[in-house]
Formats: sequence, structure tokens, C-alpha cells
Amino acid sequence: MDYKQFEEKQGIVFKLKRFGKECMRVLKVTKKPGKEEYKTIVKVSGLGILIIGLVGFLITMAKQLLFG
Repeated sequence: MDYKQFEEKQGIVFKLKRFGKECMRVLKVTKKPGKEEYKTIVKVSGLGILIIGLVGFLITMAKQLLFG
């Protein structure tokens, strides 16, 4: 193995170690949401899904009416 391959391997190992440290840092910072926070997240996510679906439906209806 030449020096360039050795450097590449060291770079990969360094990147993997740094990635592992970042993952651990994120896991330490995060917390489990409470019941109220969870309900709010579910409501907002559901509303977003409905809005996106409605927009897609309206676009499809407009396409059908204009070009159908």
C-alpha cells in the first residue's frame, strides 16, 4: 500500500469517527416529546398533509377542466 492509499484510509477513518461523534452529540441534545408537544406535532403534520393533498387535487382538477 502506498502513501496516498494510506492517507485516503486515514481520511475515511477520521470522517467516520467525526460522524459518530456528531451522532452522539445530537442524541444527547434531543429529548422525547411530551404528550402535548406530540399532539401538536401530529396536528400540524396532518394539516400539512391535507393542504398538500388539496393543492394537488386542485391542480389536477384545473388540468382536467382546462385540457380535458
